[in-house]
Amino acid sequence: MDVHGTVADGFEPVREAFAANFALLGERGAALAVYRDGHRVVDLWAGTKDVDGTAPWERGTAQVVRSATKGVAAAVLLLLHQRGELDLDAPVGEYWPQYKAAGKERTLVRHLLAHRAGVPVLDRPLTPQEAADPDLGAAAVAAQVPVWEPGTDHGYHAQTYSWLTGELVRRVTGRGVGRWIAEEIAAPLGADLWLGLPEAEQGRVGRVGPVEGAEAAGGLKVRPKRAVSEAYADPDSLTRRAFAAITPLPDENDPAYQAAALPASNGIATADGLARFYASLIGEVDGGTRLFAPATTELARAEQSAGPDRVLVVGTRFGAGYMLHGSASPLLAAGSFGHPGRGGALGFADPESGVAFGYVTNGFRKSVTADPRAQTLVRAVRSALG
Repeated sequence: MDVHGTVADGFEPVREAFAANFALLGERGAALAVYRDGHRVVDLWAGTKDVDGTAPWERGTAQVVRSATKGVAAAVLLLLHQRGELDLDAPVGEYWPQYKAAGKERTLVRHLLAHRAGVPVLDRPLTPQEAADPDLGAAAVAAQVPVWEPGTDHGYHAQTYSWLTGELVRRVTGRGVGRWIAEEIAAPLGADLWLGLPEAEQGRVGRVGPVEGAEAAGGLKVRPKRAVSEAYADPDSLTRRAFAAITPLPDENDPAYQAAALPASNGIATADGLARFYASLIGEVDGGTRLFAPATTELARAEQSAGPDRVLVVGTRFGAGYMLHGSASPLLAAGSFGHPGRGGALGFADPESGVAFGYVTNGFRKSVTADPRAQTLVRAVRSALG
């Protein structure tokens, strides 16, 4: 497999690991970007643009990044907080009065970010067409009775995170969350990432699909615990219901789906766009733009939820909108924060080392959080840092 791009001196093991993913882990097409102290030190791509095609992946190829979108959406709320426009300790109903219904009047804004809101499911799932309508999605979560008392426990809001965060942004700013990201995050950074793909960019986006691949020797070879397997198999479990809040599953290659703005699941990015975004959360990028003030960076990675996750059925750790380093979401080091996309993409930042990481792929595996290809690359970066 021909690997294209460059690595800075000392990061050669990252190129080797990236190539090995194609040989050993069933990778079809992917890209990786790593920044250190605001400057790009890894910029690699290889394979095909489409998971089922032959056209080559190019440097500007972008892909759907699934739940890695959540990390970008969380930044919107934290930036509004940083600007004094949103109080994380205020009730959601203060900004969104309809949300007070069905016992949710004590839900705080920070509960939405930390997956503590208690509404990971919808009693009546939305169709893909309904899900793309922000009014319908907001009405559905506002009317939903919580599964647990908000703030008392945590469970991954796999799909409902879209309407919880999206509507809050719309209430506070008067702008859709996709437009806010385009104007306040992507444009200042010069980052190729979108929530609601413009028609003019459709030609850059590859087709995604499922892939299989044997695990590398000595790599992550983990069989799901029985409780996890049973949760995903049971249609009545919180796990299945959370992921099925949109039913049937959307066609992720449908231009109409990609044009919608679902902050939980349908962001599109290049590897460089994702890494550049995370670099701006911990420092200046290329000596210029920094999005998060230092206090906001600390807020993002301050633990808000930890322990058994009522949806994912494993122990998870969340800060204010970000997964934190742990067994379910291994990142670079203890202080890292970021977000994976189910079965593929990963973006994170590590303030102590100054590293920001962005990996995108067109092949989705069955893993939910710790994708073995992404973890191979994380280990290689850690090795390069010494």
